[in-house]
Amino acid sequence: MKLSEFKFDLPANLLAMHPAKERDEARMLVVHRDSGKMEHKIFKDILNYFNDGDAMVINDTKVFPARMYGNKEKTGAKIEVFLLRELNKDIHLWDVLVDPARKIRVGNKLYFGESDLVAEVIDNTTSRGRTIKFLFDGTDEEFYKTINELGETPLPKYIKREAQPEDRERYQTVYAKHVGAVAAPTAGLHFTKEVLKRLEFKGVNVTPVTLHVGLGTFRPVDVEDLTKHKMDSESFIVPEETALLVNQALDNKKRVCSIGTTTLRALESSVSANGRLKPNEGWTDKFIFPPHDFRIANALLTNFHMPESTLLMMTAAFGGYELIMEAYNVAVKEKYNFFSYGDAMLIV
Repeated sequence: MKLSEFKFDLPANLLAMHPAKERDEARMLVVHRDSGKMEHKIFKDILNYFNDGDAMVINDTKVFPARMYGNKEKTGAKIEVFLLRELNKDIHLWDVLVDPARKIRVGNKLYFGESDLVAEVIDNTTSRGRTIKFLFDGTDEEFYKTINELGETPLPKYIKREAQPEDRERYQTVYAKHVGAVAAPTAGLHFTKEVLKRLEFKGVNVTPVTLHVGLGTFRPVDVEDLTKHKMDSESFIVPEETALLVNQALDNKKRVCSIGTTTLRALESSVSANGRLKPNEGWTDKFIFPPHDFRIANALLTNFHMPESTLLMMTAAFGGYELIMEAYNVAVKEKYNFFSYGDAMLIV
């Protein structure tokens, strides 16, 4: 398929700048793959689509406050430093993006606020990418506490406002556990503790994988021929218990619902030769676009994605290209909210 086949007109006012008042009261478009039927619901209605023995796989990655601001030594110029991943814990070596990049060269030092935190630029990795080393005398615990205090919630750039205290809570799932993501697995943002409890009462097995979402997930595709696009690698873990519960559901012909495209990528990166989920730990750069034969999940909860994004391509591969593009037309017409803080789509 071609990049241009994933274009659609998205009015700017449908990009959600704030989350829904209550997590579980966002709208939800339910799309039935077999009949093409579409239903307009709210998220908490998800309970009506799952039963005893079904498996629901969540991504329990935790977003850290990855956006920081430092001042360049001598000039005092304000520089945005976006933490991507820790390369070496012992010497606090990190992969980062800097903005404006033209001002930041190897050897430059950056000072952060009133704290004792200083960073030195060690290497250039891409046009905006740098490797930096934090110079910090305290313990690991004190270091991460400082990062936590100085960092901002890494809201996507299209949200044209400052991060607010409420974003610390709302740009995080209620089940976030393992720190490592620079973007939230957004389909999971709709869950509340109450919805999870009610799923448990119904006998639905809610079980985790961990995939640390990187910025590569949102990197624009700049080639018309999709086979030429390369995804960035993201680290993931599929625990043994999850593989067990998912395979049990598959053996019993039950629903296996992937909560989000990040979860779906982890599941599709861990398929055994006999078409079952295997426990796994590693890195995946799997790029899924139509046509694709999904081996594990038979239902998907996801948010509404941007035109020409890899997330839209994966959703279209799962639900069928024509049906999903039609659903997106319906979503635009019915004024559903799009992207990270937007509404949900359940494909069954």
